[in-house]
Amino acid sequence: MRFFRKRSLKRRLIWQLLFLQSAILIAVVVALIMLLVRADLGGKFMDTDGVDVIGAAIERHPDGKLVVTDTADVLALKQTSPNIWFIARNKAGEVITGGAVPETYRPFAAVLDRLSYGEMRDTVEPYNLAVVVRTVSTDIGDFTILAGNGSMVSTLFVIVLLSHLFMVPILLLLTLVALIAIPIIVSRALSGIATVAARAEQIDIDRRGTRLPEDKIPVEVQPMVKAINGALGRLDDGYQRHQRFLIDAAHELRTPIAILQTRLETMPSGALRTRLLLDANRVAGLAEQMLDLQRINQPGETFHDVNLVELCQRVAADLAPIAITAGYELSLETTERRVIVRGDSGALGRAVTNLVQNAIEHGEHRGAIIIRVEQDGTLEVADEGPGIPSAERALIFEPFYRLHPRERGAGLGLNLVREIVTRHQGHVAVVEEETAGACFRITLPLAPKG
Repeated sequence: MRFFRKRSLKRRLIWQLLFLQSAILIAVVVALIMLLVRADLGGKFMDTDGVDVIGAAIERHPDGKLVVTDTADVLALKQTSPNIWFIARNKAGEVITGGAVPETYRPFAAVLDRLSYGEMRDTVEPYNLAVVVRTVSTDIGDFTILAGNGSMVSTLFVIVLLSHLFMVPILLLLTLVALIAIPIIVSRALSGIATVAARAEQIDIDRRGTRLPEDKIPVEVQPMVKAINGALGRLDDGYQRHQRFLIDAAHELRTPIAILQTRLETMPSGALRTRLLLDANRVAGLAEQMLDLQRINQPGETFHDVNLVELCQRVAADLAPIAITAGYELSLETTERRVIVRGDSGALGRAVTNLVQNAIEHGEHRGAIIIRVEQDGTLEVADEGPGIPSAERALIFEPFYRLHPRERGAGLGLNLVREIVTRHQGHVAVVEEETAGACFRITLPLAPKG
């Protein structure tokens, strides 16, 4: 049960408060007992059980005379209290006595029916003046009984007994209050924390600026919420500085990279020129990927109709020289002239470009790279390289993940592809290819007709 889970605030409050209440109650009872004992009330009480036994044994003979029958309880009473005496009187004025009634109490026989309850203690042994007065209901009516010389009970025993009789129900009441009232009070007091938790679950990298609500929560929790909000603010500031640095660095790299590429293209043809051009293109691609990651997070871009066939034709034309230089055959296969989707032409073009560049980078510089466009909005980029193991296919789309740790590249290209496709309500995955190699499939929703 959730109530008994470890570190439950409700459980701790209930048991701690219940322990505190019980400790206070016991301390008060003990202090009261000590006070009564120190008050020296003195004497002893007569046990009232004997009165009940006598009352139950009173009967009326057929001649109308009242008698006390020697029942088993009466005989047992006489065994334990052989000197017990009593006076019993009903409302009709009928009186019955038993035992040696002290001269002091004999006058009570005339007025006993006017009494209902009483008790007197004797402070001197053998306590033969200690008496009790009780009204007992019998089969022949109610009798008020004055009795003495019965079993004696000390004052301390009576005080302790009465204190326990009062303390047990009070403890039960406190337990019920702790088990029922405290969870309700705690739940209502901490209800604002549920709102804070729900807001915290909404915070992610794409929803920066969100803060936890600081109202309607206990003042004890507010410092922690304020500290978390402060930390979120510092994280947002750090993220913005990081983003600005990446954008500035990527922009600053574009000019020297372009100059380097121009100079390399003027070099004499050869293996070194080819290798350096590939390296320069890789660096240029990395700079563009860094900018792309910023572009796709910028709000306000509007979607329009994009022809995937024309888009892939442009990508193939732009990357054909690089692919041929790297030892590949790059081709576009489609039977369609128009496959229209809604989206950002520049972003989708960067996604296809990244997939082709990924094939150039990992295809082992041999075979064909094929771009396919289907009528249903499916776009594939396949190569004839070593392929991607099944266990790695879900991981390669994570940022900075590289299939081989020592390979070149930052591991941003495929992550960028997934981000772009997701923003277009599409899906990208690695699928099985009939021939060896990797095949990336992008599925995009078609634009509504008309």
